[in-house]
Amino acid sequence: MLNIDKIRADFPILNRKVHGKPLVYLDNGATSQTPQSVINTIVDYYSNYNANIHRGVHTLSQEATDKYEEARIKIQQHFNAKHAYEIILTSGTTESINIVASGFASILKEGDEVIVSALEHHSNIVPWQMMCEKTGAVLKVLPMDEEGALRMDLFDELLTNKTKLVFCNHVSNALGTINPIEEIIHRAHKFGAYVLIDGAQACPHLKPNVQELDVDFYVTSAHKMCGPTGVGMLYGKQELLEMLPPYQGGGEMIATVTFEKTTYAGLPHKFEAGTPNICGGIAFGAAIDYMNSVGFDNIQTQENELLMYATNELLKVDGLKIYGTAYKTSVISFNIDGIHPYDIGAILDKLGIAVRTGHHCAQPIMDYFKIPGTVRASFSFYNTKEEVDLLVSAVKKAKAMLS
Repeated sequence: MLNIDKIRADFPILNRKVHGKPLVYLDNGATSQTPQSVINTIVDYYSNYNANIHRGVHTLSQEATDKYEEARIKIQQHFNAKHAYEIILTSGTTESINIVASGFASILKEGDEVIVSALEHHSNIVPWQMMCEKTGAVLKVLPMDEEGALRMDLFDELLTNKTKLVFCNHVSNALGTINPIEEIIHRAHKFGAYVLIDGAQACPHLKPNVQELDVDFYVTSAHKMCGPTGVGMLYGKQELLEMLPPYQGGGEMIATVTFEKTTYAGLPHKFEAGTPNICGGIAFGAAIDYMNSVGFDNIQTQENELLMYATNELLKVDGLKIYGTAYKTSVISFNIDGIHPYDIGAILDKLGIAVRTGHHCAQPIMDYFKIPGTVRASFSFYNTKEEVDLLVSAVKKAKAMLS
């Protein structure tokens, strides 16, 4: 059991007020909050050993390099990658996906096929569309159903010997659906296709094991995991990362440079051109430490209780519909008949409650349900049932004001 009062004390922002009301932060799907231990790590870096990493002979550079590479090892161990150099530190999930898409744009040919799920964030759709435009590859879509689950019965019909890549999120950001990625990976590999899993929404709630999954690429962002913005991870199997060309050229990603010929550095530096977000990478490691100290079993227990409680209470509101009723985690996406989601979100904000409204960068999902968007309440382990009660009360108030 978590001591929620003790956990909440780790997050200074949870003490603030918004419009004179105590903050109820239910926008964790967009970004989680940051514990004091991670904030301290950021302050410590800039206060005591701020320096550029790698190649520096002076003490500060060596200290910063050691901390940065220690963070890479923490991330490797957390996700159970085989090698630390299979962890590429990026600016976040979006860049991680674009690195892979850019690499395959030089490998795929006209007539090759790729499959993307209907539940994807735009970041796991647009880069592949761009890749297909460059290569002539064909983009296929694995459909969803009314419950917000993927139509796995149709997956085998989409897979062919021409399928080269399959893309799917681990958890839908818009609906919270937990996708059957083990099955997707297994079936795709039977056809020789590579699989990239977008783990941005999953990693705050569960602990993926990339070797057990046998996934080819797995991507995520630190800021969903109690870490800072502007840093994330691309995991790739060694042989695939070595197969892909560099994403961008610059310092650090080279072995030798002459005006006649440049040779590239080995992994992971081949994909880490330029000065990285050094502080962010170190703080990512600190965030991993914090979440593991809380424990993912504890996190799942707390969040599942919140999800069930909030679902039951919200469904008592007349005219309220929840979108996405499949097996899921930590997200409730809803509307009230005849009321625009933005208007509900604006009133909730005045009552100190932070939710997200709109299409959540998942416009195809909204088009499927024929709605402009939803109100999305997304929970973290530091939220409480008392906050859920405040949300439900505020939704009722908003409904009364807007009806």
